[in-house]
Amino acid sequence: MKNLIKAGRAFYGIGIAGIGIQQFIYGEFRPVILPDWPASFSGVAVWAYISGICLVVAGAIITFSKKAKTTTLDLGLAFLLLFIGVQIPYQLFISPNDFHIGAWTDPLKELALSGGAFVIADSYNEEGLNPTRDSAFEKFMKLFIPWGSIFFSITMIVFGIDHFIYTPFVATLVPNWIPWHIFWTYFAGIALAGAGVCIILKIKLRLIGILLGIMLFIWFVILHIPRAIMDPYVDKGNEVTSVFEALAFSGIAFVIAFMRKRKLLA
Repeated sequence: MKNLIKAGRAFYGIGIAGIGIQQFIYGEFRPVILPDWPASFSGVAVWAYISGICLVVAGAIITFSKKAKTTTLDLGLAFLLLFIGVQIPYQLFISPNDFHIGAWTDPLKELALSGGAFVIADSYNEEGLNPTRDSAFEKFMKLFIPWGSIFFSITMIVFGIDHFIYTPFVATLVPNWIPWHIFWTYFAGIALAGAGVCIILKIKLRLIGILLGIMLFIWFVILHIPRAIMDPYVDKGNEVTSVFEALAFSGIAFVIAFMRKRKLLA
């Protein structure tokens, strides 16, 4: 159990650090962090570098430190604020594709990363913050911990639905050497949506978390890595970003497998 939790934390930390490194390479925010900024806005690269440093440092702390609870809480809150304060307004008032569920892919990924940070914060159990010494701000941030798995599950459910709405496109992502592309597209959609529902309802958390983590890790190996190697520069490295996202999501699922069944307002 401990080894799988450690692996899950490491997967998440590496994923976060990888996204941060990409912001140095391209000098701009990854879409999963912030949507496209107006071309007239000055200083985008500077802020991308600063946030990139923060992501790399946070990822390293989560990967290597045994006491990263405060870091994960801060990271989860930062992602959540960006999702609510930037991603949602952008999709509703600026994006030309606001009514297409596929246009919400990056915002939902950020919601999942936020939830994952809270899930990992909870995995430290007695490490990190001590309730008798918590500041008011620390106590406030800990209120988000029970919501972490729900934020992650919402993304999994919507992505599962996407497999049925965009079946022809998703089927093209299945590697050519694997037969029955449509079957696997539907199978993956059911698995993602079903896992999300089970996690929210706390049904067989250990089994569902492990199976979901394995499935996402398989996609990381046979789907995302080959696509990134084949064309690492397409859409400013979007395929490479997907590699880090898939690894992070796999890690979150593994940690969820061993999380406590906490009440939302506990």
